[in-house]
Amino acid sequence: MIILKTKDEIAKMREAGKILAACHREIAAKIRPGITTMEIDQFVEKYLKSHGATPEQKGYRGYPYATCASVNDVICHGFPSKEPLKEGDIVTIDMVVNLNGWLADSAWSYAVGRISDQAQHLLKVTKKALYAGIEKAVIGNRIGDISHAIQTLAESHGLSVVRQFIGHGIGQSMHEAPEVPHFGPSGRGLRLKEGMVITIEPMLNLGSYHAKIDPDGWTARTVDGSLSAQYEHTIAITSEGPLILSEQ
Repeated sequence: MIILKTKDEIAKMREAGKILAACHREIAAKIRPGITTMEIDQFVEKYLKSHGATPEQKGYRGYPYATCASVNDVICHGFPSKEPLKEGDIVTIDMVVNLNGWLADSAWSYAVGRISDQAQHLLKVTKKALYAGIEKAVIGNRIGDISHAIQTLAESHGLSVVRQFIGHGIGQSMHEAPEVPHFGPSGRGLRLKEGMVITIEPMLNLGSYHAKIDPDGWTARTVDGSLSAQYEHTIAITSEGPLILSEQ
């Protein structure tokens, strides 16, 4: 069942999104060779607490951390680590903020120092793919219109779109209906209505789109060791167009 949100409820999610966006800005200033993703995770937990919020994914199905930290070939759900980041790495930090029971979700990929041209291309196109999807998040369009816009842009730049992980509805629960794939034909799927709130979170790879799961049961990697990146926003469908609730 899809839970439509009122303007007041969307405003509450926007407040959570403001904290999330500010936290990502702080992370961007901290990302450098030598820092660990565990240090980032500990910072995030303290930052959210100091702003009256909590990390929603900590404890979700037993997940033990405040963030997911996905480095290089990790697509998503990577565990924070005590291993220092190195010059040339890329890392995605994904978090869900709970403020007074309302949630906002956003992932962002970061360059660690100077990165390769291929890595720069991956980050640039993945971010463009996110916003191509957001442009289609308007009343009357279908979810497939979002999916198709993302896939078309990604593949036109030689990148693949991960199929195994998708976007979703969000509100007072982290994962609500509907599902939001990042691939597929346009004109298909649920029609978008005012009050829907969804995440759009394309994960693009330099190589194959296939994923494999580490023995920890969480960490998803590219099957061929190629780099992966992800950008994600929480979006409200409104009469004035897509409203980004987690804007940085």
